[in-house]
Amino acid sequence: MTLMEERAAAQMSVEEFERLAKLVEKESDTVRLEFIHGRIGIKGVTDGDHSEIIRWLQQRCMQVRTDMWLYAGGELGLLVGTYRKGHARPDAVLAPQGAFVGQGTWADPAGVLMTVEVTSYDSDTDRRDRKEKPAAYAAAGIPVYLLIDRDHDTVTVHSDPSADGYSVRHVVDFGTKVVLPGPVNIELDTEELKTFVR
Repeated sequence: MTLMEERAAAQMSVEEFERLAKLVEKESDTVRLEFIHGRIGIKGVTDGDHSEIIRWLQQRCMQVRTDMWLYAGGELGLLVGTYRKGHARPDAVLAPQGAFVGQGTWADPAGVLMTVEVTSYDSDTDRRDRKEKPAAYAAAGIPVYLLIDRDHDTVTVHSDPSADGYSVRHVVDFGTKVVLPGPVNIELDTEELKTFVR
């Protein structure tokens, strides 16, 4: 993004962003827009391994938390953060079944137990998935943020959210067991994740 584009994005209203996001989604099946901390971000379409990671996680969640659903595919938008009413599209969201009934394109994250991001092989991954999204998800009060990092072959579990971010950050290598803390309460054996990296 050029300096000119960043300045324009910084002055954009939430209503203007929502109109632009709808237009982009109608015209493109390769990108989605997000609005985090007053900045527009572009989220590209995922690859096959990315989709397999989400499938793997969905299967584990359904085995343990039959009362929950892992909404996946980046289709669900969440209102996150307080600054300029942030809008994010997590790769997956763990919430009670029916939590988003009657909500529009950008849902209230009040019932969300966990958001999930799987890194993509693009230049914005570091800023987007490792910095901006943890801050936004924590500010929204989402209890757990799970980052599956294909660049580093690690899983990072962020928990204990506050307005200042997550105070607990636990990192393990692929192949290690990791516990997703309450209210999620799921143990993951990450060995299979090794097959989904380049």
